[in-house]
Amino acid sequence: MRSRPTARLLVAIAASGLLLGAAGCTSGGPDTSRSALAKATASTVTVADASDAAARSVRVSKALFASAPGAIVAPAGDADAIRDAAEDAASAHVPVLLASTASKGGAAVAGELDRLGADWYQAEGDVSLDTDVEQRQAPDGGDAPESTRASRQATVVVADARADAAAVATAKAAGARVVAMPEGVADPAAAPDVVTALHEREQHPTVLVGAAFDALQDPEWTVRAAESGFQLRNGGQRPFDGHRYVALYGAPGAPALGVLGEQGPEATVKRAEAVAKPYRAESDELVTPAMEVIATVAAGDAGADGDYSTELPVSTLEPYVDAAHDADMPVIIDLQPGRSDFLSQAKQYESLLKKPGVWLALDPEWRLTKDQVPLEQIGSVSASEVNEVSSWLASLVKDEGLPPKALVLHQFRLSMIQDRSALKTHPELDMLVHVDGQGSQPDKQATWKALHQGAPEGLHWGWKNFYDEDTPMLTPSQTMSDVTPTPSLVTYQ
Repeated sequence: MRSRPTARLLVAIAASGLLLGAAGCTSGGPDTSRSALAKATASTVTVADASDAAARSVRVSKALFASAPGAIVAPAGDADAIRDAAEDAASAHVPVLLASTASKGGAAVAGELDRLGADWYQAEGDVSLDTDVEQRQAPDGGDAPESTRASRQATVVVADARADAAAVATAKAAGARVVAMPEGVADPAAAPDVVTALHEREQHPTVLVGAAFDALQDPEWTVRAAESGFQLRNGGQRPFDGHRYVALYGAPGAPALGVLGEQGPEATVKRAEAVAKPYRAESDELVTPAMEVIATVAAGDAGADGDYSTELPVSTLEPYVDAAHDADMPVIIDLQPGRSDFLSQAKQYESLLKKPGVWLALDPEWRLTKDQVPLEQIGSVSASEVNEVSSWLASLVKDEGLPPKALVLHQFRLSMIQDRSALKTHPELDMLVHVDGQGSQPDKQATWKALHQGAPEGLHWGWKNFYDEDTPMLTPSQTMSDVTPTPSLVTYQ
């Protein structure tokens, strides 16, 4: 079951004047994306993500020290020796290197001593090196090497400060800023303090330290996006990592299409805040109000371009995007393409999608073939077409240095997204399936469960509450308790 505009409703929309005008890629308002986000950065990103701490200690030394008079060497796994080494390194302004029990571990340390041009090394604990560099005590005090000047502006992000105590000591000896990731979090975009630190040191070197960063698919873009400084209302940049949203759905000026169209932008912000508020006491994750704005509306007639879809001008959507931005709310731009295709329509709203906090939704119910018209059948989209859109959107995010975006796929029948297992993922995007059936709660729950069966890994899930069509509509408490797994996005229509 699903909210499907009737023929009478489509006629009413056309009569309201909503369907007049064509979308464009620019509008009269300024494009603030360049001022809000760094298009490019001169910073360098080093990733020390080897599986053992000894290799990571050497990599960090290479990143922060062009040269050094010496180094403190400790055996990997000896916490006491590493702690003593850290103290001595801070006084001598030299790196801490870990020698593993493997022969190549000692060879790596010896090679790093040679690269540093070291005259000496101090051993803490049981250390044996095959090197011509003299083993002796580090001198007390002294100035930091000239080669560390640039490193004083660097930010070292550590996944686990205890596991990489040697790398932390090297960073502090070099004068770099050290910031630790929250426990269990491996994506800097999901760590508010890390985003803040990288923004404050934008266009300066960044070093990511920890085996957990091996899973980070695009470290350069991740750092560049963090340097922009944009964060979601509750902190961080990753849309569905620790965040839940309650959104109003509809088209500007068209109350028949959803509650968003019942008032103007500022009033929509206030109403979204009020609708989201009861969820905060029910949710185990932070709740943020949001908007889902229909940008292209399935039409009852073919129109001048013959695609049975009317594209609203960017200028019509901008007041909602701007009001949401001022209130720290994300906006989801929704597409109902008719006989057009999703990618062509998405590109018409590129100027809006270049803004942080503006996301994209595809509604396959209204994706029609050349011989179909709205209301006579349920549309569908192939996974390959969705992949074209996701690849384009991911490239836009990466090229512009934008924070991650959400890509929402509306679905209430399995047939609406063909070959769903072939959907591609991108590190720049969080993909969510929005289950937007209407009617009785048993029917809605059956649809919810059916769509979860065999779904690709990594998808997030959304639920829609209909004021008029649901029998009955769930309360916020029921939405959070009766819908399992708990949805990351709840919309109201």
